[in-house]
Amino acid sequence: MKYLNFTLAPTERALHPLDETIGCHPHVTREALLHVDLLADGLHILLYRLRGDADSFTAMLAVHPDVRSYELVDVDGERFHIYIQVEADEVGGELVSLVDDHALIIDGPLEFTAKGLRVTVVGTHDKLRDALASMPEAIDISIEQAGDYAPDREDVLSPLTARQLEVFEAAVESGYYDVPRRATHKELAKNLDCAPSTVDEHLRKAEAHVVSGLLG
Repeated sequence: MKYLNFTLAPTERALHPLDETIGCHPHVTREALLHVDLLADGLHILLYRLRGDADSFTAMLAVHPDVRSYELVDVDGERFHIYIQVEADEVGGELVSLVDDHALIIDGPLEFTAKGLRVTVVGTHDKLRDALASMPEAIDISIEQAGDYAPDREDVLSPLTARQLEVFEAAVESGYYDVPRRATHKELAKNLDCAPSTVDEHLRKAEAHVVSGLLG
């Protein structure tokens, strides 16, 4: 078995248009999508881990025309999980359809990044190849990692918080780790709308996690 790690965008096409509504909600932040599925009766199942105001979020779901039902789970301060059943939409669900059509497995959780939704799927080499060839043109895909799959495999980036990952990815993309270096702490801080000291702190912690993971 092989695994393929990639980023998809836009998420409303990969998942369901409701995801765009959730992503734009002013009082919650998406941390991860723990489960996504499509039932035989045409309902999408979404299980999110979110952070923020659960009351205002559930008030939005209560009046959303596509939401069939929802349940708030495991509230811990500002962090909570929510299980949502939503009517299938012609625009969304590309990821689930692709997984079903090619007998793949989604290895969660799925993470939301500045570039889109980071997904790991598992399957045979041929099925993964065919799935990539079938990817709709409307979805932008960026492949990050691939290799032999082990059920207890842990990605070296998985211990990072969402903010550490965002800063680390911005540093890589801007050339901070290039030789010679093409970006500074101040430039990263300006792009990320934070202080240079905050960038330094996040990068140090991210680097420590990544190095520890690589060294086992």
